Amino acid sequence: MAIDENVAAVAPLAEGITYPVLVDTEHRLPELYAVNNVPTVVWIDEDDRIVRPNANEFGSDMFTEFTGIRCADHMEQVRAWVRDGIVPDDAGYEVPDLDDDEIDARLHFRLAVHARRAGNDDVAERHFDRAKALAPHDFTIVRAAMPLTGVDPFGPAFFELYGVFEAAGSPYRGIRRPRT
Repeated sequence: MAIDENVAAVAPLAEGITYPVLVDTEHRLPELYAVNNVPTVVWIDEDDRIVRPNANEFGSDMFTEFTGIRCADHMEQVRAWVRDGIVPDDAGYEVPDLDDDEIDARLHFRLAVHARRAGNDDVAERHFDRAKALAPHDFTIVRAAMPLTGVDPFGPAFFELYGVFEAAGSPYRGIRRPRT
């Protein structure tokens, strides 16, 4: 699932994928699953049960040079689950609830998105700024706000954000994949 407003921008990234790709234009997934960074993988079985909670995983090695994370271990775990029903030991990990600042940040983000859609850019900017101040390491807020505020989400502002994120110990709300 892509957490994005621009469906057309997501389409090329989904080319060749043989499973459904959803675009969350309302940014609800981060709230429902306490996701604070992407990529995040949640394993959900055919009965809609969470088998393995939020995990910092990749489906390809496209970003390995940048993140130091390879997909091979995760893909082997997925194969073992699909083939043999084997889930990793960390599947029982309990993702902590959002704290009050994170909840408030998501509410400000949601208000900003609606204000932006209504053409109230000044109101939107104030709410985006407040959301970023409340949750400065939350990529689903700070990075998601970039294209909505005219900032290139793959440009210098992203690399600055990533540097701040790393300097803070790469805070992640879920199972962390170690760098290789």
